[in-house]
Amino acid sequence: EIEKAIMNSNLGLNPSTSSDLIRITMPSLTEETRQDYIKQARAEAENSRVSIRNIRRDANQTCKESQTSGEISEDDLRRMEDLIQKETDKFIGLVDTELKAKESDLLEI
Repeated sequence: EIEKAIMNSNLGLNPSTSSDLIRITMPSLTEETRQDYIKQARAEAENSRVSIRNIRRDANQTCKESQTSGEISEDDLRRMEDLIQKETDKFIGLVDTELKAKESDLLEI
């Protein structure tokens, strides 16, 4: 069953079995494969950034609704929006750092 799953995964891997062992030879990455992985990593990083921004938007909207309903003051709203923006910047920075690390890892021979 594992062999079938590996074959169907479209990763270009060919498992071979020997009694109770399954051997999977990992081919070396070509320049084209590396570039494809980098494109995929960049796309995932952008998806992460979009998700983070959506969370920021939702959090800001919740704060504005609280301010409109009188639960918090306008000053509190500004402080919360600043805090939300700082957290957004922090996590987008983490995504960017991880992307750079992954790109350099993929380019390493």
